[in-house]
Amino acid sequence: MYRKEVVQQLQPWVSLDTEQLYGLIEVPKDESHGDLAFPCFTLAKTLRKAPQVIAQELAEKVNGQLLPLFEKAVPVGGYLNFFIKRSEGVRDILSAIQKQGDSYGNTEAGKGKTVAIDLSSPNIAKPFSMGHLRSTVIGNAISNILESQGYKVVRINHLGDWGTQFGKLIVAYRMWGQQLDLEDEPIKKLLDLYVRFHEEAEKHPELDEQARAAFKALEDGREEEVALWKRFIEISLAEFKAIYKKLGVEFDAYSGESFYNDKMDAVVEELERKHLLEKSQGADVVDLSAYNMPPCLIRKSDGATLYATRDLAAALYRHREYHADKLLYVVGGEQKLHFQQVFKVLELMGYEWAKECTHIAFGMMRFEGKKMSTRKGQVVLLEEVLTKAVDLARQIIEEKNPNLPDKEQVAEAVGVGAIIFNDLKNNRLHDIDFHWEEALNFDGETGPYVQYTYARLSSLLRKGNYDPSHARMPEDLSAVTGDTEWSLVKWLGRFENVLDRASEQYDPSLVAKYVIDICQLFNRYYNTTRILEGEAEEIAQKLTLVACTRTVIGKCLHLLGLKSLEMI
Repeated sequence: MYRKEVVQQLQPWVSLDTEQLYGLIEVPKDESHGDLAFPCFTLAKTLRKAPQVIAQELAEKVNGQLLPLFEKAVPVGGYLNFFIKRSEGVRDILSAIQKQGDSYGNTEAGKGKTVAIDLSSPNIAKPFSMGHLRSTVIGNAISNILESQGYKVVRINHLGDWGTQFGKLIVAYRMWGQQLDLEDEPIKKLLDLYVRFHEEAEKHPELDEQARAAFKALEDGREEEVALWKRFIEISLAEFKAIYKKLGVEFDAYSGESFYNDKMDAVVEELERKHLLEKSQGADVVDLSAYNMPPCLIRKSDGATLYATRDLAAALYRHREYHADKLLYVVGGEQKLHFQQVFKVLELMGYEWAKECTHIAFGMMRFEGKKMSTRKGQVVLLEEVLTKAVDLARQIIEEKNPNLPDKEQVAEAVGVGAIIFNDLKNNRLHDIDFHWEEALNFDGETGPYVQYTYARLSSLLRKGNYDPSHARMPEDLSAVTGDTEWSLVKWLGRFENVLDRASEQYDPSLVAKYVIDICQLFNRYYNTTRILEGEAEEIAQKLTLVACTRTVIGKCLHLLGLKSLEMI
């Protein structure tokens, strides 16, 4: 907000280019010190003066030629702080929000560019755990944010539908699962079989050999194994899609690992043709020692391909078929080395676009201090968490607003929103230790708090008979230029900058923290102001601020994957 104007104001007097200047402008921690600040420390060495002296001298020059937007420029320590004329700032920002509506904050930074983003990617025949929640909601929010920046986004669910685990499951199903009813809680029953296989294999190692043979039969296309495998996929997808529907997440493609089975030979042939493959203990590898990385294993000594081969095939396919300018992978941080190797191999193959491949890592989800493990059955099922959250939301609604219309839909939106926001408010790189009482806590900096604030804003507009779609900007805005209102308006004005940083850093927590700040600032205003009292014109000014705040909060909820609620 108004950084460009500060740069314009400083350029005649400061020997830094526009980009350097823009990057230095910051917001003072103490609002009473100004609205924007330029730190003079960078100039101290070249000018051979103390930053305080430079700030003083700059203030004298700048104040002599102030742009109409600024009230004054004041030296504060080693900073030159700018005060914006509130009447100008309030009108500018509220007019922009009113005019642009739901597109406020959007840019065209990605216009004409396509992003293919790999997210969620659960394993077939295994439960959708809280561990998979992270990739799903982080990836979905990043997709929404990138779309707001003008990118075309292709959402890909790279299902884990191939590998030796299917040999294990096939053996376990034949031994103990034939009589199971897979119509009811099928994935739970398949998980029980998988866990039992690992327990039995510790006592009977020959089971592992049987599993390898079963997977080889699947690879060879033997009818019985393929039929079982397809059934496991069908069962799993039905359950996954029900969860995605609850989360409000959609995909453009469900192309799992098996989709690339017939595309890997071409990758191996290309690596051979480009003289990148080497033999190592009978296996084919790409030597990456020159880049301080272990070799990238492409084909095992028995001819089997690996994750890296599959990801190389997937990257080439996505770039070719989707014309993707960027390839993003929302996958846990433990896969960092794997993606570094894959991207480096793509680069060595001569693909310039390899530099636009990014691993969007995230921290681990632990369960009460313990790492989750499917093999040991130590998982927290996402469906169970969502059900509990919705039940709790329903109880709260019954206590506080028993006559609320559409209670079930509201409880669903609030409960699911609580779980999504609980994840997204954390920096994605941080580990999350899942505790029931924290995840289902609806007080404080939570999704329900944001949704409730949106509903409060909606209620004010209804009571004031204010229709934002037909409203005009009041000529006079003096009723919303006080300290509390100005703090709120300034934060509303920073929305584009927040979205810009969130898209650059692939970090939805910036939007989550921002919307919490907006809600807190609005609620401070709400608690100190009688919004629906006063002269008609004064009320109209206050409701204009309410409507603009609601627009921004609603946009943030959408970007994070939560629903906006008119009533709670």
